[in-house]
Amino acid sequence: MFSVFRTSTSILFTACFAATASIANTASEPAPNTAFQMAIAEHTPRASQIAEFYRTNGFSPIWVGETAEHTQRRAALIKAMSRAQLHGLPQANPTISSLLEKMEAARSSRDLGAVEAELSRVFVEYADLLYTGAIRPGTVDDGLVRTVARRSATEHLQGLSTQGAAYLEQLAPQTPQYRALMKQKLALEALVDQGGWGVTVPVSKLEFGDTGPSVVKLRNRLVVMGYMKPSASPSFDNALLEGLRAFQTAHGLEPDGVAGKGTITELNRPASDRLKAVYVALERERWLPRERGERHILVNQADFSAKIVDDGQVTFETRTVIGKNTHDRRSPEFSDVMEHMVINPSWYVPRSIITKEYLPKLKANPNAVGHIQITDSRGRQVNRGAVDFNQFTARSFPFAMRQPPSKSNALGLVKFMFPNKYNIYLHDTPQKSLFSREVRAFSHGCIRLAQPFEFAYALLAKQEEDPKAFFHRVLKSGKETKVNLEQKVPVHLIYRTAYVGPKGKVQYRRDVYDRDRKIWEALQKAGVVLPDVQG
Repeated sequence: MFSVFRTSTSILFTACFAATASIANTASEPAPNTAFQMAIAEHTPRASQIAEFYRTNGFSPIWVGETAEHTQRRAALIKAMSRAQLHGLPQANPTISSLLEKMEAARSSRDLGAVEAELSRVFVEYADLLYTGAIRPGTVDDGLVRTVARRSATEHLQGLSTQGAAYLEQLAPQTPQYRALMKQKLALEALVDQGGWGVTVPVSKLEFGDTGPSVVKLRNRLVVMGYMKPSASPSFDNALLEGLRAFQTAHGLEPDGVAGKGTITELNRPASDRLKAVYVALERERWLPRERGERHILVNQADFSAKIVDDGQVTFETRTVIGKNTHDRRSPEFSDVMEHMVINPSWYVPRSIITKEYLPKLKANPNAVGHIQITDSRGRQVNRGAVDFNQFTARSFPFAMRQPPSKSNALGLVKFMFPNKYNIYLHDTPQKSLFSREVRAFSHGCIRLAQPFEFAYALLAKQEEDPKAFFHRVLKSGKETKVNLEQKVPVHLIYRTAYVGPKGKVQYRRDVYDRDRKIWEALQKAGVVLPDVQG
């Protein structure tokens, strides 16, 4: 990966044009089966896609020719790589300097072949970073099971050959979210350079009517953060109350207008921490599918929310409960396609819950968890009194367990299915009180919805004239009923502690699963660094 190196961009551009001119004056466009061809073969592994690309195109150069297109490609690559840090990627300046030296030193067809091969290798590496990110999700955390769509070296080289500099410009995600995050990154870098948000607030409880130095520090920090207008009042007044509530809302906190321990902890986080979160968010955005779906479902685990998005606009949103913060229960991150919903669902208890939670209870009391049916391999209900559960281990337990449809069913009255090997789906729940909590990580991994009926109406609106009436007609039957979605809906389970809301306001959330910290550490190892500023 690229490492850190400080060089003026303007100097790099000047050197680039000098080097490209040097290349153009060195030799005419090399013919195949020459020293040029031999140099490319020597500098690209025989089995690599880059070598295959050149064999297929007859070793025609895409970088070191004399035409304006060749010059533009070289200049565009140097310019793009010099701006890698803008995307939160490893800085490329050392690689650029090495490239320029080789370009300037080229004196023969053999030299040009070596430069051609090196430019292609560096281009493919940079294109891969910008298109799919600097790290592989699965190497960081086992909950990052997302499959990142990659382009081959051949696809990158062909794209550059046919589209020229325009290909480089479309490698990064072309989404409003990515552009907004880049803008926030620049703003935070400038803020950190200026010293951040100033003096922190003492950890104590502050509320309406309080006065004193701590209130002044709270007010000053909220002013610098942009949540209220400047004021000289030493009191916790209405203006401060509204400013604090705005801060709490933007950080996923209960907007009660009280600066308790949790709120002050978030207030005191340095601007550099928020900047790291934005770097991580940019990397995560590069992992997502480029085609999200005109209609798609976005579940942000860190925000405890699920949204339906139509043509870029959020048309429905509800609170969620996600997996408990333990190794075997954290909700994973991946994308799939919702195919159907089940109204009046049965709950088929996962094997892990059967063996870890229910089998020990059955050994102590065969009538335990009586609301769950025990069934054999043919689906027939087992007589508990005729079974000695103590003879079974977690591995040898031969039965399945099922909770029939009911209001008390663990899945509630409806579940939404996007079949996947992780057995994760969205569903209703009888435990409604959990949705009033600020941090909502309680499930076994599936996503619980605060408004599952309304969620169903929104999905069915595309295929039913009266979706609410249709839903309740099926619900009233009490029968387990599968309802296919005529329009399949992509589902993206993400985890974003920094994102920009629909009105352009940046939002921050707590790293409840500690995943962002791991990603940031991996980015650092890959060569990503914050600017050399204090704060």
